[in-house]
Amino acid sequence: MIEVKHSNNEKNGNFEAFIDGKRAGLMTYTWAGEERFIIDHTEVEEAYNGKGVGKEMLLAAVDFARKNGKTIIPLCPFAKATFQKHEEIQDVLVNQAQA
Repeated sequence: MIEVKHSNNEKNGNFEAFIDGKRAGLMTYTWAGEERFIIDHTEVEEAYNGKGVGKEMLLAAVDFARKNGKTIIPLCPFAKATFQKHEEIQDVLVNQAQA
């Protein structure tokens, strides 16, 4: 079971994934104004590759954005690719006209 913890401040934040109490991955973001944030980096520990850790952190970011009325700019290649593959989470993406 993957547990994702979120920490956030006025400038940036992250989503950290844990499996059995061990850190499995990290996704970082930076605020771009008050209404949107940029996912700039995703890393998964080698031992946990292929176990859905990155996707769980991204889904936590999507959930956070939805609950707080925020939008996401995915600059990280992993986040960008995952958004392109999954239409059901694209509602939180920044509209290109707004960017």
